[in-house]
Amino acid sequence: MDDFDQLAGQFEQHRTQLRSVAYRMLGSVSEAEDAVQEAWLRLSRSDPGEIQNLGGWLTTVVSRVCLDQLRSRKTRREDSLDVFVPDPILSPLDPAEEAAQADAVGLAMMVVLDKLSPAERLAFVLHDMFGLSFDEVAEIVGKTPAAARQLASRARRRVQGAPITDSDVTRQREVVDAFLAASRSGDFEALLSLLDPDVVLRADAGTTESHGPAVSKLVRGALAVVEQALTFTRLAPHTRPALINGYPGAMTVVNGTLMGVMDLTLHNGKITEINILADLPRLESLPIPA
Repeated sequence: MDDFDQLAGQFEQHRTQLRSVAYRMLGSVSEAEDAVQEAWLRLSRSDPGEIQNLGGWLTTVVSRVCLDQLRSRKTRREDSLDVFVPDPILSPLDPAEEAAQADAVGLAMMVVLDKLSPAERLAFVLHDMFGLSFDEVAEIVGKTPAAARQLASRARRRVQGAPITDSDVTRQREVVDAFLAASRSGDFEALLSLLDPDVVLRADAGTTESHGPAVSKLVRGALAVVEQALTFTRLAPHTRPALINGYPGAMTVVNGTLMGVMDLTLHNGKITEINILADLPRLESLPIPA
């Protein structure tokens, strides 16, 4: 094995961790992969002998690539943030997969992370989620350790209000199944019984125009959400359970095409938040789990 192959092997040992960092930073599966690939390109052009801690070096590179990407995003308007749903990570319903995703971050949390400033998001993700010191965070973000601590503190205050789903995966799966069954049959009362009175439905179709297959919208309150859910009855036969970011949810597949992904957040057994991605160009880049 030559030095290049050895370096590639060492990089692969860190790929999963780097992808996790990048996804939490960017909320995009494809952009996260691009950031990880950029780290490999930079590593392949570097002198490995000068890198004392490869994992730390790669994390720094990926984090800086992500920070630059976040700062360069200009197409998303502030008034569209309420209906923006990050890319989900889809996986099949498999107990082993559920265990592997135990530390996954749900879409409801990803929605909140997307509202942080780039520097706040980096500080929170790296320190609170991955345990980097504030000295390390400061070097990446280009600030003092005290400033990095302040960034993480501000982010933490904003994240504290993020919906956190119940930890009982079996109950979550039961609620998802009941929601899908009620949607298929158009059972208004059954749907209403599953929802928290203050439930929020966020649907991201990539457009707020009135034409096209779907429209982005934000709906609040159980009655309004039930009425909205009933409009999807025609797609219900094509909707099946799936793991969304490690938690029970659902996906809609029509003639082999992914048409939508639905993530449910539960609290005390009731649905408190529904996040739906129905942006077809973005869904095209997501692999459909078997």
